[in-house]
Amino acid sequence: MTTSPLLRLESVDKVFQMGEVAVRALNDVSLEIREGEFLVMVGPSGSGKSTILNIVGGLDTATEGRVFFRDREMTSFTAAELTRYRRDTVGFVFQFYNLVPNLSARENVMVSTEISDDPLDVDEALEMVGLEERLDHFPAQMSGGEQQRVAIARALAKNPDLLLCDEPTGALDVATGKLVLRLLVDLKTRLGKTVVLITHNSAIAQVADRVIRLRSGQVVEVAENPEPLPPEEVTW
Repeated sequence: MTTSPLLRLESVDKVFQMGEVAVRALNDVSLEIREGEFLVMVGPSGSGKSTILNIVGGLDTATEGRVFFRDREMTSFTAAELTRYRRDTVGFVFQFYNLVPNLSARENVMVSTEISDDPLDVDEALEMVGLEERLDHFPAQMSGGEQQRVAIARALAKNPDLLLCDEPTGALDVATGKLVLRLLVDLKTRLGKTVVLITHNSAIAQVADRVIRLRSGQVVEVAENPEPLPPEEVTW
């Protein structure tokens, strides 16, 4: 699969200052995220996965290096431009759902559509994730897998170019995790969304179009996957 880059990192460093100690989270990272691909970044805790996700999602900035979204250099964005990029371009899915407990599934999704210029219909987004019968249920009335599907619908309803998924199966059992992976793969295929998923679980890399392996803040391997495995066939 060869498509144009949606995002590009060039020689990116990220250093966090912890008192008098400088912690280097990324060291000279260069990579591309292609339009319409399912990309998995895999590596142990502390390898830099979340830092990359935060930078490409506009939640953090590089200490050194350059980041591009299509032909625009994000490293020169103002705070207002970064806010607009996060609002209009990126949907986030986290390990721990982050649903508002006193809002229904529909209301949780509606929150994201209110900040989007071109949102999807809320009920349609929930139907896409198979929750058309659970629209008025509250998080406490849903399983972990159902809550994660609400979180995916919330991210999807913004109609973003990019879905960033931070350990989306990490809090789920294997069977439910596979259902969530199937949903993400289907959204990429049906809607042409670019999906970036980070995980410490290397087995999940088998569903990806491409795999980026990280260690100690550096890219150690970029591998094409010509025949991604169906999520149902992944074992971990």
